[in-house]
Amino acid sequence: MLEWLNYHHLHYFWMVAKEGGITAAAEKLHLAQPTLSSQIQKLEKSLGVKLFQRIGRGIALTDTGQTVYRYADEIFGLGRELTDTLKGRPTKDTIRLVVGVPDVVPKLIVYQLLKPALSLEERVQIVCYEGKLQDLLSELALHRLDIVLADSPLTPQLHVRAFNHLLGECGVSVLGTSELAKKYRKGFPASLEQAPMLLPTQNTSLRRALEQWFDEQEIRPDIRHEFEDSAVLKVFGQAGEGLIVSPTATEKDVTAQYSLKLIGRIPEITERFYAISVERRLKHPAVVAICDMARTKLFGEAS
Repeated sequence: MLEWLNYHHLHYFWMVAKEGGITAAAEKLHLAQPTLSSQIQKLEKSLGVKLFQRIGRGIALTDTGQTVYRYADEIFGLGRELTDTLKGRPTKDTIRLVVGVPDVVPKLIVYQLLKPALSLEERVQIVCYEGKLQDLLSELALHRLDIVLADSPLTPQLHVRAFNHLLGECGVSVLGTSELAKKYRKGFPASLEQAPMLLPTQNTSLRRALEQWFDEQEIRPDIRHEFEDSAVLKVFGQAGEGLIVSPTATEKDVTAQYSLKLIGRIPEITERFYAISVERRLKHPAVVAICDMARTKLFGEAS
C-alpha cells in the first residue's frame, strides 16, 4: 500500500526548522503554538523518526531532521518555481548548486572558491551545507549534493564512489595583531618559541602539519586555545589572544577583515583543497567555473 506524505505537516516542519523554533514559526503561520506542535508530532509519528531534539530551552534538528529538511527545502523551492512559472516570472536561467563544506575548512576559502559561480551569465542559487566530511560524502553518494569542497582528499577507506579534483595548493601564513607582530616578526620562525598560538583542533590536517613542522624546527609554542571553527579562531586572533595560521591564498582578505599583520610565511606546510564529486569529468557549469578559477587565479597567484 502506498504511503502518502502529508505535505501540510511537512510544510509546518519546514517552517519551524527555517524559523528556528515553534514560537517564531507559529507567528508566521498564524497558528497557535500547541496546534503547530501537534502537527509536528503527527509528522514524526507518520515517518517513525524524531525530527527535533531539545537543546536547553530551544530545539534543534536531529541528524534525520536535517535530512528531511533538505528534502523539504527542495520540495518547497520547486513549489515556488512552479508558482513563478505560472505567473510568468522567468526561472529557467537559474542554476541550483548544492555544496557540502566540512566545518574545518576556512570560511574565506569557501567564499573565494564559490565566488566564480556568481559571475556566470545564468543566475546561480547556492545552497551550502556544513558538517563532518564523512557525513557530507554520504550525502554526495546519494546525489543530494553536487560537490563537496574539502581540505583533504577522499580516501578508499571511506568507501564512497567519488572523485577528487585538486583545486590548488598554497603555503600558510602566521598572522597576529600589530602588537604581536612587532614582538614576533623579528627572527621568524625561531621567534615562535613560546609564542602564544591559537591552533586548529587535532582532527585537522593543518594541525597535524603544524605539529610536524614545529618538531622539525625544534620550536615549542605556547598553545593558548584550540578551535574547530576557523572563523571563531580568527575572532580570537583579532582580539589579540594569540597568533593564528591561515592559508596564504586568503592572506590579504584575512589581514584586512580581522585587522591582522603578517608575521611570516611557512611555505613548507602545504594546504591543499579539493572538489569532490561523483563525476570523473565535471559537467555542472558552476562547478566547472569554480575549479577553473581556483586553479588559474586563487591558488595560481598564491603559489
